[in-house]
Amino acid sequence: MAAESSSEGGFPAPGPHTFELPAVFPWHGAEGVTKPMLQLVLAAILVFGFFYLASRKRALVPGKLQFAGEGAYGFVRNSVGRDIIGSHDFAKFVPYLVTVFFFILVNNLFASVPFIQFPTFSRAGMAYALAGMSWLIYNGVGIHKHGLVGYLKLQCVPSGVSPAMYPLLVPLEFFSNILVRPVTLALRLFCNMFAGHILLVLFSTGGLYLIEHVGGIGYVAGPLAWVLAILVSFLEILVQFLQAYVFTLLNAMYIQGALADEH
Repeated sequence: MAAESSSEGGFPAPGPHTFELPAVFPWHGAEGVTKPMLQLVLAAILVFGFFYLASRKRALVPGKLQFAGEGAYGFVRNSVGRDIIGSHDFAKFVPYLVTVFFFILVNNLFASVPFIQFPTFSRAGMAYALAGMSWLIYNGVGIHKHGLVGYLKLQCVPSGVSPAMYPLLVPLEFFSNILVRPVTLALRLFCNMFAGHILLVLFSTGGLYLIEHVGGIGYVAGPLAWVLAILVSFLEILVQFLQAYVFTLLNAMYIQGALADEH
């Protein structure tokens, strides 16, 4: 189909151009405000609004909304914050971890919401910005506790290794623990959202193309492609949740590693 598209103007195969959305409205001479930008703002409002309403009228016997808010908060607090960072240090990081998890989750779920249907973090720059903020936090925590030299020593000099191996291992540890982590953190989120959206666009538009332009076997293959699109949509909902969880879990692990006295 891709070859036919390029040579005969056939099926327009989805690709990176699918994610280049036009500006919704201009902004002070710049390229303009795009749909993913608005989704970031909308997700922040939704997350804040939910937890504000859930906690506004706290009661000993919680109502439905308070119960949902406490359950959502407790899931991240206990299964990520406390279990990974540890019972002594985790509490002060819980607001950040809860915010990151639900902010990513809502932005991911936008891909499955009718009339939005676009995963915000399928734009790499937005995923890298979030990973960069995480990088500043866990490195800042480690430097605050151990000092710059002490933190770099803990991150880059493996314990129980002969000093003769330091020239080989120290640069690798520095590259792995200090430089690469935010890149892999962002790529994991971006690539999963990007790939899932590409598949949905491919099956949806490909099915329509088969029915309208191929005929014959296209009348069978087209509806089959739509069935696959529906199945992929359900799989994507699971992936959207898992990617929010994994991103938050890795943040907690990096914070725990930065606070640890020895690796």
